[in-house]
Amino acid sequence: MEVKPGYKNTDIGIIPTDWIPLPVVRMGEVLTGKALAASAPGKQRPYLRTKNVFDGRIDIDDVLTMPMTEAEFNRFGIRCGDVLLNEGQSLELVGRCAIYRDEYPEPCAIQNQLLRFRARSGVSGDFASHLFRYAQQSGIFARVALQTTSIAHLGGKRFEKLVLAWPPTEAEQCAIATALSDVDALLGGLDRLIAKKRDLKQAAMQQLLAGQTRLPGFHGEWGAKRLGNYVTFLRNGQNSRAELLSEGQVKYLHYGDIHASRDIYLMPDSLPNLSREKAARLDRLQDGDLIFADASEDLVGVSKSVEMKGIGTTEVVSGQHTIAARFDKAVLADGFKGFLQFCPSFANHLRRLAAGTKVYATNRAYISSVEMCLPSVSEQVAITAVLSDMDAELAVLEARRDKTRNLKQAMMQELLTGKTRLM
Repeated sequence: MEVKPGYKNTDIGIIPTDWIPLPVVRMGEVLTGKALAASAPGKQRPYLRTKNVFDGRIDIDDVLTMPMTEAEFNRFGIRCGDVLLNEGQSLELVGRCAIYRDEYPEPCAIQNQLLRFRARSGVSGDFASHLFRYAQQSGIFARVALQTTSIAHLGGKRFEKLVLAWPPTEAEQCAIATALSDVDALLGGLDRLIAKKRDLKQAAMQQLLAGQTRLPGFHGEWGAKRLGNYVTFLRNGQNSRAELLSEGQVKYLHYGDIHASRDIYLMPDSLPNLSREKAARLDRLQDGDLIFADASEDLVGVSKSVEMKGIGTTEVVSGQHTIAARFDKAVLADGFKGFLQFCPSFANHLRRLAAGTKVYATNRAYISSVEMCLPSVSEQVAITAVLSDMDAELAVLEARRDKTRNLKQAMMQELLTGKTRLM
């Protein structure tokens, strides 16, 4: 393989000629946490575990304590700038790591299944944290980990011996770390903004769908309706996934597609297909039809549904473990029906009636028996517009975050392998 000037071919790939392939232990001290018995001597001390270490983030919401002597606490204690890695986890997540920034308000230590890397003098701990995150995300840690049943173990000794490429100076390491940390900060800001917008949307739904807050121009009491008086249930199929086709003329909506949907609306483009022969006796869906999953593993999923959208001339049928409902458009407006599952009176009614032990179920009779107060169709349309605008704003922010994440991945590939130099 031809290597361009300024680069060299090594056992770990092509890197700049002045970069050095070195084992991790040469760049910092590696310590493996230790498990102590609840009855061990010593004072109760806070410690971090795998549950506290995420990709680039330390979570202190659930910090436990265990007894440690002063000597043990000094040995396994952590300080600002230490990089913590999950030693044991699933193969995809083993080695997930973050740099510790004194997130916990008092001194704490590490438990077993956590590794602590403490950079030596002249080595940037920030750079090491980004390098290790790249090694985890690109599968380097998974390749050296020991797989036992469903748990993979990185292991302190294997981690120590792992050879990675290191820029020769701390200044270059810091420059790379700063560039990547700037993108992390941008991602963190977007995550916080998205979380805030989601909370605002949730609050808006609770207020608007319960009639606690009214939009300008709308007054008067909501009308009580029994939904069974305004619904027609459509014939659905009982075909399993094994009967479905990758190509065909009739789209088939399986209950799994409802549970997997992150949106209240569903367009048929990505649905699998059923042969026309098997779909012959089934009712075709239309825009505005509301499709429920008739079973859920938890009560929260009992009212889970999607409103069909963008069907056009496509033939679509409702399938196994679904309930397809077509409501009178003079009572329930298109677009608003997808929000029914978030209306407290609707969702709570179905959950009270849900039957089963391991699986909670609903049926057509339960849906028909719902009695609830509904706003006028015009107010439903206005509520839908407000909530849809909030969804659109969230979608823009999420797309921006996804684009930034992709940029971060590209930057890691370029900067942490030396393909692009900052100095």
